[in-house]
Amino acid sequence: MRDEMMKNMARIASALVVAFLATAAAAVAQSVADHVPEPVRGQQFELSIRNIMRAESNVGVAPGQIRWTDDSEWIYFSWRPGGLEWNAPRSSYRVSAGGGTPEKVDDETMREMAPMLSGGDLSADRRWRISSVRGDLYLVDRRSLSARRLTHTQDGEGQPLFGSDGESILFQRGGNLFRLMIDSGELTQLTRMASGPEPQDPAEAEGQKGFLEDQQIELFAHIRRDVAQRERQDSVREANAAREPKPIYVGAGERAQGLTPTRSGEYALIRAGKQSQDAKQTIVPDWVTADGYTRDMTVRTKVGDEQGSQRVGIVTIATGEVAWVDVLPEDYEGEGSARVGGASWNDAGTVALVFATSNDNEDRWIWTVDAATGERTLVDHLHDDAWVAGPCFGCAGFLPGTDRLYFVSEATGYAHLYAVNADGSDRQALTGGDWEVLSVGMPEDRSKFFLRTNEGSPFNEHLSWMDFDGSHRDRITDGDGRYNGTLSPDGERLAIVHDVADRPQELFMTDADDASQMSKVTDSPTEEWKTFPWIQPEILYFEAEDGTMVPARIYRPSDMGAEAHGGAVIFVHGAGYLHNVHNYWSSYYREYQFNHLLAASGYTVLDIDYRGSAGYGSEWRTGIYRWMGGKDLSDQVDGAGYLVASEGIDAARIGLYGGSYGGFITLMGLFTADDTFKSGAALRSVTDWAHYNHGYTSRILNQPQDDVEAYEKSSPIYLAENFGPDQHLVMLHGMVDTNVHFSDVVRLTQRLIELGKENWELAVYPVESHGFVEPSSWTDEYRRIYEIFERTLREPGCTDGGGFCTVRGSN
Repeated sequence: MRDEMMKNMARIASALVVAFLATAAAAVAQSVADHVPEPVRGQQFELSIRNIMRAESNVGVAPGQIRWTDDSEWIYFSWRPGGLEWNAPRSSYRVSAGGGTPEKVDDETMREMAPMLSGGDLSADRRWRISSVRGDLYLVDRRSLSARRLTHTQDGEGQPLFGSDGESILFQRGGNLFRLMIDSGELTQLTRMASGPEPQDPAEAEGQKGFLEDQQIELFAHIRRDVAQRERQDSVREANAAREPKPIYVGAGERAQGLTPTRSGEYALIRAGKQSQDAKQTIVPDWVTADGYTRDMTVRTKVGDEQGSQRVGIVTIATGEVAWVDVLPEDYEGEGSARVGGASWNDAGTVALVFATSNDNEDRWIWTVDAATGERTLVDHLHDDAWVAGPCFGCAGFLPGTDRLYFVSEATGYAHLYAVNADGSDRQALTGGDWEVLSVGMPEDRSKFFLRTNEGSPFNEHLSWMDFDGSHRDRITDGDGRYNGTLSPDGERLAIVHDVADRPQELFMTDADDASQMSKVTDSPTEEWKTFPWIQPEILYFEAEDGTMVPARIYRPSDMGAEAHGGAVIFVHGAGYLHNVHNYWSSYYREYQFNHLLAASGYTVLDIDYRGSAGYGSEWRTGIYRWMGGKDLSDQVDGAGYLVASEGIDAARIGLYGGSYGGFITLMGLFTADDTFKSGAALRSVTDWAHYNHGYTSRILNQPQDDVEAYEKSSPIYLAENFGPDQHLVMLHGMVDTNVHFSDVVRLTQRLIELGKENWELAVYPVESHGFVEPSSWTDEYRRIYEIFERTLREPGCTDGGGFCTVRGSN
């Protein structure tokens, strides 16, 4: 009995110890997440990790889905102001063109208003609009602001446009093109898409078989009657078929992916695609499910696997004949086919524009194709020894009422707007300089260009008008920040979403020609959040090892009233091709706030637009070709050198962190930059580029089977053996990541285990994908990031003798 009692007491004691340790660990986590650095205590908004990661509950969700009414009197938009639960949905609002306080609109009203707010094609006199709403067609009278429902079917009708006769509407249903007469309602099917290639008539029998068939007909009346009956049936079928649309055939294994008709209904552009048959799809498990069973999600292929193909052609609708367009020049010496991008018609429907990119990503061609003859003309060829891309890469179309087209090209090293005639003559650069065109639009009357550019500074984005010949480029907006505009139908007013470095996007109303007197409509952050002294980080340049001046934003402890302790952290933005050094609200707004917390804790924080980032032209964009972890990483190393030389930072106490591409750079920094970085936090990181997707990776590193060297020197998993004995790493990854798969970090984990490496940790998040959603996950993640920097960077010699510095807030 005594022995049994002692065993029970031992079990209870053991359980209590485990419970105590778990409670203590939770208490540490709780206090670190709620810790507010001493210099900013007393602020109404508590600068703690937990409070920062409330995110949208603090700053709201920016106004979006901005739509004008046809009379230009009202705009409707979606918005979620701060102060709501993190998972609260957006609501609909409206405000008058003159501005004022937005009115909330209920869901039923928005459903009823849908035909009046949906985009669509306009009639020649702009009185009428045809729209597809929830799969049905509506004809909107823009004068009376009334709508007439034209279809009410289970089959979805879409892509409607007015016919050139002004009396009909062309639209698509079930992959085919139809014409609907507006007044009579008469409906005519114009195309008949057929699956697979065109069937061939059986060949007539010859030789011995031909003799036998002829003999049977000659000898037997029964056979002659059967032959005559079949001929009569064939004649009836042919007569009936003559009254129906001619079938349109694509190739074996191909599927038609859409039709773009001319307004006359005479021709249509057709796109056809063929899926790869042997490509292998990756599987991502969903671990925490409603029924308790793990669910596998089929996601994507990996880079270098077999890719599908696509092509474009011009259909003559009356005959069903397709003239396929060869998008490769005759003198092209590259391998494989090309990917077809955009394809569109001029207003007259006589000339098509076709946009294509080579499979090796080094060439882009813009063709014009004569609808009647199929004759093609190459009007622009862009080549880059790395890869063609850039802002507004797919911006192209015809100028209204002409055979002259516009397009954006990086021909000078920066994305600029050009115009050229359909026959390739009179090519003209409409913009130029060391800046970039970011978007190209037109007002409803299609009288000029409406541009968004970073002219004047890569750190701001502004709106401008410009005539079609490149003259009279007049800026509408001014000052620091980013401006995105939605024009009213009459072209008189402009709804602008504007943001600056320390304030998120808000909706403003202004005149379309002069935004100097903008009227603010929304105010998203909570009053509590706005009381905090958020900074607009200073933008500076430092010199890289190759002499290039690299831009960065800096957060100094003095900005927060704190004393610098000599430690520093470099934040590495994700995506690679992304812009984060600027004068407007960051897409990494949680990190923007977390960097304030680090600065208030005594760390100097540097945020770099390294090589590969957006906003600085093609040479900057392609600076990472065949070596991710080359110049993009050396820019981080040189940034660390700047911190030591100019900001008084201890070279032995520099860390870095980032997510996705930023996590990849963090790993490369710890694995290849010697002892430049003491510690790092790698979030949702690519660890082996051979396991990422094809579209992104093949442009930069080619295909793994063709360029083994590029993949090996760019992938952390090959370089993990260089992780030093006094370096420190925490890896954090969502287990349901459908972008950078959880298996990426699992494979690196196994590699670190096999290499016998120490001083690394892995934190997993069972319900999160690539972009975390739940505040509890964000809080846990950034608590761990803060802790690794506190333990290793806070004071000189933190890790001497295998020890760590204490974490503020942990007791």
